[in-house]
Amino acid sequence: MRETSKPVVKKVAIIGGGIGGLATAIALRKQGIDAHVYEKARDLRPVGAGLSLNPNGLKALEAIDPSIVEQLKQAGSILKVIQLQKNSGDIIQKTKITMMEKYGQPLLSIRWSKLQEILAAALPPEIIHLNHRCVSFTQNYNSVTVEFEGKKTVEVDLVVGADGIKSAIRQKLIGDGEPRYLGRMSWRGLLKYSHELLNPNQVTTMIATPKTILLMDVGDGYIFWGATMLCVDDYGSGSAADVKSRLLKEFGECASPVPEIIEATDAEIIVERPILDREPLSSWSKGRVTLLGDAAHPMSPSIGQGASTAFEDGYELSEYLAKAPNLEAALALYDGSRIERTQMIQARSGLAGRRAYEHDSEKYLQETLRSNDEFEDWLYKYDPLAIASRTQ
Repeated sequence: MRETSKPVVKKVAIIGGGIGGLATAIALRKQGIDAHVYEKARDLRPVGAGLSLNPNGLKALEAIDPSIVEQLKQAGSILKVIQLQKNSGDIIQKTKITMMEKYGQPLLSIRWSKLQEILAAALPPEIIHLNHRCVSFTQNYNSVTVEFEGKKTVEVDLVVGADGIKSAIRQKLIGDGEPRYLGRMSWRGLLKYSHELLNPNQVTTMIATPKTILLMDVGDGYIFWGATMLCVDDYGSGSAADVKSRLLKEFGECASPVPEIIEATDAEIIVERPILDREPLSSWSKGRVTLLGDAAHPMSPSIGQGASTAFEDGYELSEYLAKAPNLEAALALYDGSRIERTQMIQARSGLAGRRAYEHDSEKYLQETLRSNDEFEDWLYKYDPLAIASRTQ
């Protein structure tokens, strides 16, 4: 394919100031595209969560801006050991993480707010527009007009919906209603905490079928914990105190240091959420509007690919917009590449989420840790340079 001298769009509105939206803005601006981020929140507040970034996501970020990956490695924790435990505290299995050796990038854990902070700092502050809740958009052959609360509008060449699983852009574009509840509730928290049973550069999963709890070093003395259990309905617990009380009731019998960590976590920062996803789409793009990240392919968090696939999305979209002969061709390349790959990852995430809560979950998790080479090779050998060559 012929490489054009300039991108096929000049001005882009990215709806959503999460990590996918920010990374995409960086990627687009590196290509000379005037990308702006519009976020409904009044400020970019710290979120009490941690996450893991896999080799494929780090490779995509490195292709966007190598300095960002170096900052993330300094701020987070390069995980070296995965430990599987019973509810009693008995260790089932310890597995050394060898992703750096096999795939050229590590398994990196980090605070969500620190990741957001690093990405936001790579952008001119004036292009991040807070307190902009998107309510609709209209498009014609030449442009898209985005409407925000308070009758604010912006006219652009392309809109990217990066506004999460309950995306307003997706509803206007696709109209597929509410996300689907997967029968599991989750709780998460983040705190500075040390304990003799918590090792640096380690993630521990404790099994108490039909419950699991994860403890993960995310750097700088912080521990991220995430608890999940099967629930028939997705009703919340009520006040912050009620949420913490429910957690202690459900997970207080787990071995140390789980009860101590929950007890030490400020009730106000504990996040309670149902686990949701959506059916895969056959198309993300219509006219001058497309989707990205959780707005396009929300998935169960079971294999930790939400952030990494969003970074892949952002990198590839920037490449196609910079090098395709026209916008229609760029979005066709984007859909053609991203939909097939993310459908496979969604399917594997869904399977892992279901199997982790069945009666033989311990055996399943052990086998997964021992032998998952074919899927991991396909997933983690993601090659940004090969992606870029598709537009040649």
